Amino acid sequence: MHRFPVPGAELAWAFSDESGHPVVQLHGLTSSRSRDRLLDLDLGRGLSDTRLLRYDARGHGHSSGRPEPEDYRWPHLAEDLLRLLDHWFPCERVHGVGPSMGTATLLHAAVREPDRFSGFTLLLPPTAWETRRARAGEYRRTADLVESAGVDAWLESCRGLPQPPAAVGHPDTVPHVRAGLLPSVFRGAALSDLPAPEEIEGIDVPTTILAWVGDPAHPLSTAEALADLMPRATLQVAHTGEDVRGWPAVLARDIARHGS
Repeated sequence: MHRFPVPGAELAWAFSDESGHPVVQLHGLTSSRSRDRLLDLDLGRGLSDTRLLRYDARGHGHSSGRPEPEDYRWPHLAEDLLRLLDHWFPCERVHGVGPSMGTATLLHAAVREPDRFSGFTLLLPPTAWETRRARAGEYRRTADLVESAGVDAWLESCRGLPQPPAAVGHPDTVPHVRAGLLPSVFRGAALSDLPAPEEIEGIDVPTTILAWVGDPAHPLSTAEALADLMPRATLQVAHTGEDVRGWPAVLARDIARHGS
């Protein structure tokens, strides 16, 4: 297992070198590289003619982490990302792709170092700004439940919840986070928000935003707001699983355009 050291953790990574444009792929909260593949959110599968870096965020998948909520705040995850880019792609502009927490991490990194990125393919932007407070409360309650009753109790409480139409038919999966870290991961998410709208307005690179309907954790309102704020962003909305299965082709087109 390949690992990259960062303060307080070691990040598991995989690198596919086909001598093309540099690309970094992230994943969502409680997920991982392998879990996103099961959920049809691994847009890099089958990608060719790129140098593709994929990694598990701290505390997720095969990466290590500490039971410290501050470690999992989105700006902290952005620091991890920028360290990886300094190592793998020094002095190069990189195309970034990732869902939910991955989108948030990329945006925080772009606010900090806007010249590091050639473009973005952002999937399922999470709750932000006005909608973030209620979601943060849910994350804190989930952390308390996992601590008091265990992971299985939380999973049972989620059973039967409606799925977005575009996600129907995916296999059941469980969080790819160790039980001892899960409360801290949720509390870190509760402490997080997207960069301020005026900071988002300064991210001036070609961007495709991919959203779907019927998902309170990833409301269309955030995707629409980002599309309005970012000077060179376009929005595509999936209504069916077939729409989502077309997203890898969107990424390939984005890289071909943004990396040229």
